[in-house]
Amino acid sequence: MKINRNLWPLGIFVTFGLFFIGMATVVVIAATHREHLVNENYYEQELKFQDQINSVDRTQKSGATIAYDARTGELTLTLPPAHLTQKFSGVIQLYRPSAPELDREFLLEPKSDGTQTLNVSKLTAGLWVARAKWVAGGENYFLEQKITIAGN
Repeated sequence: MKINRNLWPLGIFVTFGLFFIGMATVVVIAATHREHLVNENYYEQELKFQDQINSVDRTQKSGATIAYDARTGELTLTLPPAHLTQKFSGVIQLYRPSAPELDREFLLEPKSDGTQTLNVSKLTAGLWVARAKWVAGGENYFLEQKITIAGN
């Protein structure tokens, strides 16, 4: 005599068990995965965003530029010479979005013609963002340019 067994209870139990194990796995992965922020103080930077927009507008009107020459591996920042006659200070940041530990910062020290050249050929190949921030005559200026450095 053959006994027919109903497998529905076992199937429901296995389905719920697999669902529970899957959800527990997702929770553990989400809780242990540390996603680093590009900048630790991103909220503070967001609050200053309108000042940033005003700085970018002033910079565009001033004619300042950043140019990258892949042949020579040089980054050239050109500022209006009129800015240099005023009280002047600033920095150049080389920002690596994929690896913040590779970021570099240089003091802005342009020559009398308003240019400053940096040799960036030794930097790790890939996408970089060159940012120049300076204050001239009490006004803030900001210039940003994405550059791609080729591998050696």
